[in-house]
Amino acid sequence: MAKLSKLSVENIYNKEFNIEFKGYSVVEVDAYLDEIIKDYQNFYDQLDKAYQTIKDLQHQNAILQAKAIDLQGRLDAQPMDNPNQQVDMLKRLARLEQEIFKK
Repeated sequence: MAKLSKLSVENIYNKEFNIEFKGYSVVEVDAYLDEIIKDYQNFYDQLDKAYQTIKDLQHQNAILQAKAIDLQGRLDAQPMDNPNQQVDMLKRLARLEQEIFKK
């Protein structure tokens, strides 16, 4: 996964500040940076999960599209001579559509 921000967990953790006489409390700054590190890590974990979900859904979509193409090819290959066959074919097509849209 490509990082989208300039700061990473490692950058924040390794950041050092100059110590001056009238500066901030080192303990407070370190504690706050630790919170930021946890937040960044949580964000990246959620982003990884989202990317994996997208990848899984794209794969499922490709499978369903291939099935639909295959079934449409079979449907086109069958002759439709009598009206009963047409009604049966429409019922099968309706069931196929329900199956595809259900997932």
